[in-house]
Amino acid sequence: MTAALRLAGVSVGYGGEPVVRDVSADLPAGSWLAIVGPNGAGKSTLLKALAGLVRHSGTIELHGRDTTRLSRRQRATEIGYAAQHPVLPERLTVTDYALLGRTPHLGALARESTGDLEVVHEALARLDLADLAARTLETLSGGERQRAVLARVLAQHTRMLLLDEPTSGLDIGHAQMLLDRLDRLRREDGTTVVTTLHDLTFAAQYADRLLLLDRGEVVVTGPGTEVLTAARLSRHYAAAVEILTTTDGTPVVAPVRGRDGGSGNPAD
Repeated sequence: MTAALRLAGVSVGYGGEPVVRDVSADLPAGSWLAIVGPNGAGKSTLLKALAGLVRHSGTIELHGRDTTRLSRRQRATEIGYAAQHPVLPERLTVTDYALLGRTPHLGALARESTGDLEVVHEALARLDLADLAARTLETLSGGERQRAVLARVLAQHTRMLLLDEPTSGLDIGHAQMLLDRLDRLRREDGTTVVTTLHDLTFAAQYADRLLLLDRGEVVVTGPGTEVLTAARLSRHYAAAVEILTTTDGTPVVAPVRGRDGGSGNPAD
């Protein structure tokens, strides 16, 4: 079976300096890959390469097609991408913002059709945003804004979602709610999801597979139970942690304070 996403020797650099080096991975359709790693590991850069926003070497195939051979419109109908800190236009309503997701499906000078509006209304309803449809973006809370961004991406009707830190700035409740909705949508629609996530416990709970990056190189890929070990996180995050498990066997990353008997300050 053709993989939804295939990476072979993918490297990315800025100004001649490599940021991501020799990444290879295969992702089945309908699965969820979480790219994790310490700050500066190259997570967002790799996601931008998948979205076609930065140049890369190596091969990125989407459903068997080399992405460099796709036009910008073709790519936008296949991949929905949300940046970590998207620029949200002021005074635009939630509905109008979500309608931007329909742009790749419109012809030149074409206006949104009734069908496009139906797609948007469905996306808003699935994300519990119907009651906020007429609100302007600047009046929304952080969690509501994140859901509005996801609604725009969903309105693209793509087979793949690339989301850079979708829970950034959200409290645990709103983050959990957003990931639950994303997981439900993935299962209902068969959409393939790739996210970057700082929260390793959330990554292990929701993603089928984790890809750990450090200094631009792949350390390990696999399910959370295999990737998240105390020794590995100590080595690559410089963190003192214990790996606990929930009743269903999902790993939980628990920081350990002052393991050396000090105050917990790295200087001690």
